[in-house]
Amino acid sequence: MSSDFEAYEQDFGTITAEVTNKIGKIPKLSGEEKTQLVLNVDKQLEEVRELLEQMDLEVREIPIQSRAMFNGRLKSYKQEIEKLEKDFKRSRIAYSDEVRNELLGDEASSSENQRAHLLDNTEKLERSSRRLEAGYQIAVETEQVGQEILSNLNSDREKIQRARERLRETDANLGKSSRILTGMLRRIIQNRALVFILGAIILLTIILAIYFNLRGH
Repeated sequence: MSSDFEAYEQDFGTITAEVTNKIGKIPKLSGEEKTQLVLNVDKQLEEVRELLEQMDLEVREIPIQSRAMFNGRLKSYKQEIEKLEKDFKRSRIAYSDEVRNELLGDEASSSENQRAHLLDNTEKLERSSRRLEAGYQIAVETEQVGQEILSNLNSDREKIQRARERLRETDANLGKSSRILTGMLRRIIQNRALVFILGAIILLTIILAIYFNLRGH
């Protein structure tokens, strides 16, 4: 898997070297020649972006213990392509001294400053846009986490309510059982008292019968 990554690295190095060389030539050209070179560089930059995407996919397949090193290399390549893209933007509005004098004459310096200022503003807007996108993504993720937490809390609340209901039913059943046991105990005590009284009456009857029998003799 790492061999594929290294193959992409070689292609990346070759193409970026060509792009760097061509970017340096763009300000020295004008007209159709410059347009063709700009289109060529733009196409190669697109190839480099595709290579980065392939490298990113390869890194995800690399074992975790080795992934950190490749992630670091991939990050440096992404920074390199960002720098190349910035240099490419500058090169498209930049001119060599000869071309500037030919196209603009005395107004070249002022026009160049305006173009550079416009480019800086454009880059600032792009950075602000990326920050807004990142902030929006964080807000979306935070909302999703909040919804999951609320869902879990609702689930826990329902479980607690069901547990409380079961406890109430258990308490009711225990109270009913306690009343039944109390009634049974009361009847047992009453039955024992009746047995004792009946036994005493029978014993007294026997004693009286014996007494009167002896007395008759």
